[in-house]
Amino acid sequence: MGAQWKQRGREANSKAKAKLLSKAAKEVLMAAKAGADPSTNPRLRLAVEYAKKVNMTKDTLERVIKKGAGLLDEQVTYELVTYEGFGPHRVPVIVECLTDNRMRTASNVRGHFRLGQLAAAGAVSWDFDRLGAIDAVGPAGADAEAAAIEAGAQDVEAGEGGVTHFYTSPTDLDAVRRALEAAGWTVESAALVWKAKNPVSVPEAARAEVDAFLAELDEDDDVQTLFVGLR
Repeated sequence: MGAQWKQRGREANSKAKAKLLSKAAKEVLMAAKAGADPSTNPRLRLAVEYAKKVNMTKDTLERVIKKGAGLLDEQVTYELVTYEGFGPHRVPVIVECLTDNRMRTASNVRGHFRLGQLAAAGAVSWDFDRLGAIDAVGPAGADAEAAAIEAGAQDVEAGEGGVTHFYTSPTDLDAVRRALEAAGWTVESAALVWKAKNPVSVPEAARAEVDAFLAELDEDDDVQTLFVGLR
């Protein structure tokens, strides 16, 4: 689990789906600040694809892009704020928030870490790599390692359910994604992640406590993404 944490079974819950749409909208808003044309804005292109994947309507997506690009009267003030700390049993966590109120977000995050320890910048991230991550399913008989080399990925790992994890440098994420798609791979997700270098293990009896802590963080409306150094 040393990359992005995803709550088990959340897709089956309507409240969780609303949360996914909210996260997608915020990412599109932030990405569109660099331009409203996905063909010349790689981050927006990835954000748009994710928004479509979580079933954002075309009208809503177009409006969010225009709003983020400053083409509407409404003002957008979201900013990215990153927190680092340790959850129960010293599990390292990086929390990325998109917020319109830093003070509210900081107060909420401190409250979530009451059973852990909120740390200074760099106290956790030094033991993570900043990478592009692509989850993809290959065509029948595809060789994942060969595909990684041809697409320009740095590393590849087998995942569950036929999914392969490809890792890239942050700047190569979009190029590798497009190369994999051109080679017949179906890309399920593509994003920048923090990947733990030395993920920790916790006893099975303690796992529920860690999961509850992460689920509480994930429920916060300002929390965009969680990265956890957990095996």
